[in-house]
Amino acid sequence: MTSATITGVLLIALPIAFNVAFTGLARRFEYPGILRQPVGTILEKFSAGGSGLITLWWVFALIALAFVPIAAAAGAVVRGASTSELGAWLADISIALGVAAGLVQTLGLIRWPYLVPELARRYHGAADPAERRAAEVVFAAAHRLLGVGIGEGLGYLLTGLWTLTFGLAVVGSDAVPALLGFIAIPVGLAVAVGTVEFAGGHEPEGWEAIGTIVPIAYIAWSIWLLAVGVSLVLGLH
Repeated sequence: MTSATITGVLLIALPIAFNVAFTGLARRFEYPGILRQPVGTILEKFSAGGSGLITLWWVFALIALAFVPIAAAAGAVVRGASTSELGAWLADISIALGVAAGLVQTLGLIRWPYLVPELARRYHGAADPAERRAAEVVFAAAHRLLGVGIGEGLGYLLTGLWTLTFGLAVVGSDAVPALLGFIAIPVGLAVAVGTVEFAGGHEPEGWEAIGTIVPIAYIAWSIWLLAVGVSLVLGLH
């Protein structure tokens, strides 16, 4: 198989794996709605999930990490098919943005299989209310920094910028149909807008309107990735 075909297969597999894992977390952990619950409720629910839930979170983090080489491969394929210097430059920029997006999302998710299990054990097994409170405070701080700030805030921004830049690079290449490049522009902007969900006056609870847009944007993003992957596999231009 050619590099374009392999990259296409990976672009098809990534959103499928992402949505399967996400659905599993929704069923086993009521994610992401559970994050609106009190910290104690989250930690108790996590404890009840057992090792299976921890493994599912670990797999979810690895899927985010897989975006690093996939974004790099996709950028390289589009760069090789570029019809202008601008298109090649945009493809190079997309590689940098894609690698950064995968890394920050992995950093945001990695707390779940490694930090949260320890906090849940301490919370669930503690007889001292002060120890339970300490576990709650550590979880809340990690969630705000690694989850809201890095994984979601920077993750949404970088993923949206990657989608936008990659789409523009596609328009200036013969890798896949230009229409997919144009579609990437509104999709990327919709994903990127998620970075302001907890900005300014909405910092405590999040901006409800943005919270509604982001899941829809990611569904559109998944479908778009599938379409790009299929086009690469079938050799459509």
